[in-house]
Amino acid sequence: MNSEPVLTEHKVTVLLIDDQPMIGEAVRRMLAGEPDIVFHYCRDATQALEEARRIEPTVILQDLVMPEIDGLTLVKTFRADARTREIPMIVLSTKEEPTVKAEAFALGANDYIVKLPDRLELLARIRYHSKGYINLLQRNEAYDALLESQRRLANEMKQAAHYVRSLLPEKLKKGNVRTDWRFVPSAELGGDSFGYHWLDDEHFAVFLLDVSGHGVGSALLSVSAMNALRSQALPQTDFRAPAQVLAALNNAFQMDQQNGLFFTIWYGVYHQPTRRLDYAGGGHPPGLLVTGPSAQTTSMEVLQSGGPMIGAVPDLEYQSSSIELGAFAKLYLYSDGAYEIERTDKTMWPFDEFLGFMRAGPHQAVDGSKMDSLIAHDRTLQGRDEFADDFSIVELQFL
Repeated sequence: MNSEPVLTEHKVTVLLIDDQPMIGEAVRRMLAGEPDIVFHYCRDATQALEEARRIEPTVILQDLVMPEIDGLTLVKTFRADARTREIPMIVLSTKEEPTVKAEAFALGANDYIVKLPDRLELLARIRYHSKGYINLLQRNEAYDALLESQRRLANEMKQAAHYVRSLLPEKLKKGNVRTDWRFVPSAELGGDSFGYHWLDDEHFAVFLLDVSGHGVGSALLSVSAMNALRSQALPQTDFRAPAQVLAALNNAFQMDQQNGLFFTIWYGVYHQPTRRLDYAGGGHPPGLLVTGPSAQTTSMEVLQSGGPMIGAVPDLEYQSSSIELGAFAKLYLYSDGAYEIERTDKTMWPFDEFLGFMRAGPHQAVDGSKMDSLIAHDRTLQGRDEFADDFSIVELQFL
C-alpha cells in the first residue's frame, strides 16, 4: 500500500493585468501554442484581486501604470491578501527606472521586465517563477497531508492505548492479596501489559511483560501474550510453575512469526498457605520485594530474573527461584520505562539510583503513594510530563 500523498498537478497559469488590450493580445500570442500554459487576461485593475482569487494563477504579470489603480498599490494589495500573498509577481514597465524597480521589489514583486520582452525570455521567466510556486503549493499539500496523517496516527494510538488500558485488571482492594498499579502510555504506545489472577484457591499468579518497539503492532502482541496467560491457553503448561510458563511462551511467540518482535517478562506465583513466591524472568528487570516482620522493619530484596527474552530462540529452558515472604510483604513489578529516564542534562538515570529510590520508605502506605511519587520524580528528572516509553508499575501487598 502506497502511503505517499497524491499531490495536485498544477498547470502553469498566467494572469496578465494591463489596461491596454493591445498588450493583452501580444502576450496571448506569445503564449499561444504552449500546451503547458493557461493564459488569462484582466483589463480592469479593480477586478484583478477577485480574478486572481478565482483562477488561482501560478504567476501574475502586472503593469505598473494603469488608470484605475497605481501598479505599486496593486502589488501591496496582492501581498496583503492571504490567497495571493505567495503568488509570484512579474512587474511590467515601459522603461528601466531603478527607483521604481527598487520600490516594486520592496513591496513584494518577484521580477521586473521592460515590456514587451523577447518571447523566449518571457516564457523562461513564467516557467521559472511558476515552477517555484507550484513546488511551494505541493510542499504545502505534502505538509498538510503529513499533519493529517499524524493526527490520524495520534488518534489510533489513543484508541489503542484506551483498548490496552481496558484489558488491564481491576485493582484488588479486598482479600489476602491487594493490588494497585499505574499505567502511563507513551505518545507512540509501547508494548507494556500486565495482569494477575487466582489460579486456584491457593495460588495467585502475577506477570508484567514489555514488547520491543512501539506502536499498534507491539501493543497487539502484548495483548495476545497477556490473553494467553490470563486464559491459561498455553498447551501442556502448569501455570503454577513459572519456568514452564516462560518456556511455553517462548515457543508460542517466536519473533520470526511476530514481525520480528520479542518481549521480556517477569512471572511469579504466590502460594498463600506457605507464603512462598516462585518466580522466573525472561530478560526483564528484576522484581522488587519489600518484606520483613513488620512494615517498620523491612528490607528490599531484588528478585533477579536472568532468563533470556521471549521469542529469540525456540526450545529454551528457564529457571525458577523461590523466596518466603515475611509478615509484611509488598512486591513491585515494572517495565524499563519506569527507570530508563533521560535526564535534562542528557544523561540516563542510573539503575542503582532507581533502586535507592524504591528502597526508601515508608512502605506501609496502601494508597499507591510510592508509585505516584516515582511518576512525579521521573517527570522532574526528564523535565516533561510525557514519557518516551510506556510507564508501567504494579504493586502487590500480601496480607
